Order: sequence, then C-alpha cells, then structure tokens
Amino acid sequence: MHILATSTAFPPHYYSQREFLDTLLTYWGDDPKVASIIGRLHLRTGVDGRYFSRPLNDYLALDTWGKCNDAWIETAVDLGERAIDCALKQAGLSPDQLRAIFFVSVTGVASPSIDARLVNRMHLAPNIRRNPIFGLGCVAGAAGLARAADYVRAYPDQIAVLLSVELCSFTWQRDDKSVANLISVGLFGDGAAAVIVAGDNIPGRGPRILASDRAFYPDTEDVMGWSISEKGFNIVLSPDVPKVITENLGRNVDDFLLAHGMTRRDIGCWIMHTGGPKVLEATAEALGITRDQLEVSWEALRRVGNLSSASVLVVLDEIMKHRRPAPGTRSILAAMGPGFCAEMLLLEW
Repeated sequence: MHILATSTAFPPHYYSQREFLDTLLTYWGDDPKVASIIGRLHLRTGVDGRYFSRPLNDYLALDTWGKCNDAWIETAVDLGERAIDCALKQAGLSPDQLRAIFFVSVTGVASPSIDARLVNRMHLAPNIRRNPIFGLGCVAGAAGLARAADYVRAYPDQIAVLLSVELCSFTWQRDDKSVANLISVGLFGDGAAAVIVAGDNIPGRGPRILASDRAFYPDTEDVMGWSISEKGFNIVLSPDVPKVITENLGRNVDDFLLAHGMTRRDIGCWIMHTGGPKVLEATAEALGITRDQLEVSWEALRRVGNLSSASVLVVLDEIMKHRRPAPGTRSILAAMGPGFCAEMLLLEW
C-alpha cells in the first residue's frame, strides 16, 4: 500500500488569534474573570491564527444546534469536494477511479452522510464503498488512513480516498465558561484534508504504508470527547491528556516497532497530531525526541490551530509537498484521541 497524493482545503475566513480574542471579549467581556482567563489562555496556545467557516460576526445568528449543523453540512460538502478534487488532480486520477471513500469527522452529523453527498456532487462511481466514521475525534486522521490502507491491502488493484473535515467553530458553546471550553475555543480551527491510498498493483512514488497498530486505554472515556445535549457538542477535555500521552505513547510505539524488528532509532521522520503545546511537549517527552523533530507539527499548530482528525493529515501534507525525507527513511504517523486511544502507522519513503 502507498500514498499517492495528499491535499488540504480551508474556508476563506482567516483570523489572527488577537482578532478572535477581541471578538470573544464582546461575548464574555462583561465577566472580568472570564476575560482575564481567555486572554491568558489564548495567547499561550501556540496558535497565531485559524480558519473559520463563517465571518466571526455571523456566528451570533447560529444560536441553535440545528442551525450550526446545517452550516456544518454545507461547508463540509464544499471543503470535501475541494480537498478530494485537488488530491485527484495531483495523482492524475479521475473521480470514477476511486473504489472506496472513508469519511471522518467529529464536529457535525448528517444522514445521508457527507461522503454520500459527494458521490452525487463529484460523480464518484455509483458502486463506491462508503465508510463514514464518527466519534474518533483527533485520532481519526491516523485511524482513517489505517482503515483505507487495510482496504487496498485486500484489494491491491484499487484506489481509496480518506477525507477528513473538521469544522470546530460550529461546536462553540457560548454559554459554557468552563476552562475546558475556554481552552478549546482558543485552540481549534476549521479545515479539511484528503489522502489517496493505492494498492500494491497501482504505480506511485509516495511513501509505502508498511503496517499499522492501535492501542486502547481502558476506563479513560472521560479524558476527551463530547458531552452531547440539546445545545450540541460540549467539550470534554481533561487536564490529564498530557499525562496519559507521557505514560503510554512511548511504550505503544516501542511495541509497534519491535513487532517489525525496529526501534525508535530507525525512525527518521515523525508525523504527529498537533494537539496543543502541552500535547506536543508530552509527545516529545514520551518518545524521547526533541522539539525540532516535531517542527512540522508545531508549525501546523501555529498556522491553523488544532483541526482534530485533520491535524495529522495537514502535517503529512506539508511533509509530502515540501519536506519529503530521503528515500528509505522510515516514519511514524500517529495520533491520539477519545477512548482514550492511539493509532500508529509505519511509513517508508
């Protein structure tokens, strides 16, 4: 299995962290304690700016979950089409050559799902295998890529696409003044990413996917996720996230590599979910690597914020296009998310 092409797509509205903070203060500025907290938190997120699906002032009118979700569907279809179309053009493929589509998101719901709507809009093959996946959160970029690789392993003459669309701005809860929500509204952004994966019988020059593995941590469902109510998605974000990463990720990666006769010394490139500053610091500590070895992840966080499942794919896209390692280099691509769990892939360039 190998990766043929990657792409990203973003909405047209980009705001600096300072601009967004000023907007938040119009909502919460009447509470001096909250204003002080968000000012302190948001300037420590490592985020310079983010993309938003709507102009900031338009979010005032999205005062119900239904309105937010309708906007999510509209934007998700548009960004999804752009991301897949761009990846197809890079790979020199037509839409009807795709035989499976894996769609991941955790910021909205739709039935028919977004992938079904794209079959109609993009004239994908009517017998394409559709695989919508909801609920995996940040880990879904890596997990979706692993599931797409599993598919083309079984069908080596076929091509699959993974699409991630995360529109975190539509999940913002204006009545929630918890620290978890104050952090999340300063960290998460909107965007999409697509990855085209081909079986061994399809020629291509992208990195090979050698293997994948995953780890689930029992009784950690309260570490991260959503509490879903009539108001929509309320963030669950425990301060224990970095601790869980530090205690588990290094061991998970070591066990994965050992199963393939390797150690961390054999890895020349790390493709990691951006998370946030504490997540990236915990990742480096767990793996025994330097901040410089996660430079692309730090840069993605700075430019676009945390995009949940799309984050690790944005890092992959940057490496594919601008920082491709030397042939023969091995990479670990990994993300962690609700469950709590980890997903890892071993790549060779």
